Amino acid sequence: MNPFIPYKKPRFVIIDYRAGEEILDYLKKLNIEPIKTIKCPDLHEPVDGHPDMVIHPIDFETFVVAPNVYDYYRNVLTGLGIKVIEGGKTLSRNYPEDIAYNVARIGRYAVHNTKHTDQILKYYLEEAGMEFIHVNQGYTKCSVAALSDNKALTSDFLIHEKLLSYNIDCMYINPKLVHLEGYDNGFIGGSIGLINDKVFLSTGKIFDDDISLSLRKFIQSSGYIYEEASNQQITDLGTLIPII
Repeated sequence: MNPFIPYKKPRFVIIDYRAGEEILDYLKKLNIEPIKTIKCPDLHEPVDGHPDMVIHPIDFETFVVAPNVYDYYRNVLTGLGIKVIEGGKTLSRNYPEDIAYNVARIGRYAVHNTKHTDQILKYYLEEAGMEFIHVNQGYTKCSVAALSDNKALTSDFLIHEKLLSYNIDCMYINPKLVHLEGYDNGFIGGSIGLINDKVFLSTGKIFDDDISLSLRKFIQSSGYIYEEASNQQITDLGTLIPII
């Protein structure tokens, strides 16, 4: 079970504290209550509120959280029925000291630079039956959005090639199409993903008609509706984390 693929409408989603009103209003219209992240001052400012930098859900009931922000999320999430486990790696600003929890999930695979995966997170994922795929990219969850157990989007070409070698149907999206304040570009995995069992949600628009059409067809071929939560350029906010 992939906790980034909700099987029904979530009650809540964890979202970057800087998310705009268009996106927040969109979620509320779906009767999904946004829970804003807390700023993690130990990370670089553009990603210091990204959920996928500090939280990794093992499943829908169990989350591993970086020690930097553990107390906050334990207090917020325990009352919602989530078991919150403190990770072993305290994050710091510079790569690769910031990537320990940013693990992508596709079917039975966990995709990451395994040299830097938090060991507590790795233990729980392996206990859950996950098989690790090593890649050199450390921001793998930022870079990947899963549609099913064998279908995904990625903005990293080498991850794209690696997933194809595992017979995973994968579409590559040029990261330059994704906005992230403070960087040349963002990542597709942090700007798009399943918001419930029917809708694949983007934070905004891809301003390239050909790529936008190809993306829409790829998502619809998986049986999902593709929607855009704002009229702005698609923006990397870090992966939304659903709470069922």
